[in-house]
Amino acid sequence: MNFLEKITGSDMTKEMKDFEARAKVLPGDYQTAWKEIVSNLWIHGDFTGRNLMPILDSALELLEVTSADGQSVEEVLGDDIKGFCTALVGDESAKNYRDKWRDQLNKNVARKLGGLK
Repeated sequence: MNFLEKITGSDMTKEMKDFEARAKVLPGDYQTAWKEIVSNLWIHGDFTGRNLMPILDSALELLEVTSADGQSVEEVLGDDIKGFCTALVGDESAKNYRDKWRDQLNKNVARKLGGLK
């Protein structure tokens, strides 16, 4: 990845298009599960989302392998896709981007208020 790709995010755009192309060949229920996985994982991303690319790749590979084996989505992911995504990124207390921004804001406010004393 060169500097321009990193700044513009074009490398990630290409990777997401590749993921979507791979997902299109999955059965319909797997495609629906993929869309839910993507939407549930993005909240756990950093500012750019680069930290999620390997996780998304692994999740899609899991869907590809299990659909080829003839398993149903429910057998693989269970009924709780959001819980599955939380398990992929860590535990229930996994920080999402809102938590990171809130912590940063609190630190900035405390620093400013601390400077007023």
